[in-house]
Amino acid sequence: MEQQVVTIIGGTGFVGRYVVKLLAAAGYTLRVVSRNPTAAGYLKTAGSVGQIVLVGGNLAEPASLIGKIEDSYAVVNLAGILYEAGKQQFAHVHAHGAEKLAQMAKAAGVQRFVQMSALGVDKAKTSDYARTKLLGEKAVLTAFPEATILRPSVIFGPEDHFYNQFASMAAMSPALPLIGGGVTRFQPVYVGDVAAAIRAALVRPDALGQTYELGGPNVYSFKDILEYVMTVTGNKRCLMPIPLGMASFMGSTSEFVHWTSQGFFKPAITRDQVRLLKSDNVVGAGAKGLSQLGVIPTAVEMVVPEYLGRFNKKAAA
Repeated sequence: MEQQVVTIIGGTGFVGRYVVKLLAAAGYTLRVVSRNPTAAGYLKTAGSVGQIVLVGGNLAEPASLIGKIEDSYAVVNLAGILYEAGKQQFAHVHAHGAEKLAQMAKAAGVQRFVQMSALGVDKAKTSDYARTKLLGEKAVLTAFPEATILRPSVIFGPEDHFYNQFASMAAMSPALPLIGGGVTRFQPVYVGDVAAAIRAALVRPDALGQTYELGGPNVYSFKDILEYVMTVTGNKRCLMPIPLGMASFMGSTSEFVHWTSQGFFKPAITRDQVRLLKSDNVVGAGAKGLSQLGVIPTAVEMVVPEYLGRFNKKAAA
């Protein structure tokens, strides 16, 4: 195991830090590729001296990855963006970059390739995010037929940008946005379970060439999630119904502020994210999932209260 090198693209993100910790504990030597490796020194503490190596590279510029995956047993592609900015465009990262990476991996003799996609990309046909993620899946499988595709629902965990965002809003705002009436359904999956699924995909013979939809044990509507956040944080707020058309306008405004501030202000929501809300984000009937990878899903209620507790002023007092 010590001789097996796993190269992780985008390993410094939310999911990446959990993957690095788990794979380091499993004994792999890790090469973590990111756009800003100097800011990711904290990852080295997850392994022994020399076990985790940080190198520079950008999936949006595939030429920067040349020479970065040779001698790898496996390549894990976690790179993805939620909104476009500069050279970081959906098509460049999700589709073209993933395709080139898979081609390089095949040419280098890599044995395993894990592609992180997203749940519902085959249903949200009007979303550029979903469309390019789906194109990336197909391109990866064409170049590397043995690749394993993982499609997680909304991922939760202490550093997430989902529950934390709504908890922060509930702490400061008198109302929470009930976009589209709050009927969109989600099946949140714990970040530790996603990392465990990636580890399993690196060793299980039955994972080769397969696609897995990753969801937690329970399904919640968007309204359910907002109400749960308010319950956990003790911040009761009004739920303000916002039609999808109005939400799209808000997204356009948020994108404009992001653009005019040259990226200083991140968009709170984008038009493309509103399009994603038109489709449910749940595991399909009959789809392979966490159980087929030997992972028992963790419930939201087992983890989220622990890290949202800081938003509960009454509990803190």
